Amino acid sequence: MPMVEAADGTRLYVKDWGDGPAVVLIHGWPLSADSWDDQAWALVEHGYRVISYDRRGFGRSDQPWSGYDYDTLADDLAAVIRARGVENPALVGFSMGGGEVARYLSRHGGARAAALVGSVVPFLLQTHDHPEGAPESVFEGMKAGILQDRPKFLREFFKGFYGVGMLSSPVSEAVLDWSFQVAMQAGLPGTLACIDSFGRTDFRPDLAAFTMPTLVIHGTGDAIVPIDLTGRAVARAVASARLIELDGAPHGLLASHGEEISKDLIAFLDG
Repeated sequence: MPMVEAADGTRLYVKDWGDGPAVVLIHGWPLSADSWDDQAWALVEHGYRVISYDRRGFGRSDQPWSGYDYDTLADDLAAVIRARGVENPALVGFSMGGGEVARYLSRHGGARAAALVGSVVPFLLQTHDHPEGAPESVFEGMKAGILQDRPKFLREFFKGFYGVGMLSSPVSEAVLDWSFQVAMQAGLPGTLACIDSFGRTDFRPDLAAFTMPTLVIHGTGDAIVPIDLTGRAVARAVASARLIELDGAPHGLLASHGEEISKDLIAFLDG
């Protein structure tokens, strides 16, 4: 398998498709790089080189006990970029992957464009200076549910992730099954530790590093990462940011609104 070695020896599974200007795609929790395949295919067909990889602990990458803080995860992204011989790529992060984009920019720099799709940036946790955030009990409850019965937790989680209701669903039952299977392949240490990382990391200081053209895409129906806390907050704070709100779209919009996401990314990168 095509692997890149991180600074601590962790091996990261990497996919490198096509030729042209490089675009690096960073996946969300608790999935893998394969969740980007539809968009990666569209980008390659449009003349871009697309690099995607499985975050440590997920997919086909190694499952170390530690290293799930965003400084290390951003360094992992830097290792992938360096190993693939890329300079000044466009960075696109979905959900938790938006955190890697933000921390990479403030820690390493060097991106010609950035896009945040359903991203956790800038801050999710409720604190004294961020009273609108989610209470700590939300993230502790997620970890408790996983430790008690991970399969049951994930089955229910993905219903909210994709906006599945009693009478309708924007994705097929097969998408739910696939997501469950991918999530169950992840290591337990990373699955748990990443909840703390995306739930508690404050990216507000990292926003100053978004000096390049920036696209923010977020669903107004996102029940997992609410748009008011994230997408709209980034659009207010980053002068270079353009916000696209997808009416009623759930968190898992790479699947539910995949064609729209591909078109928006291509238009942004072409511009």
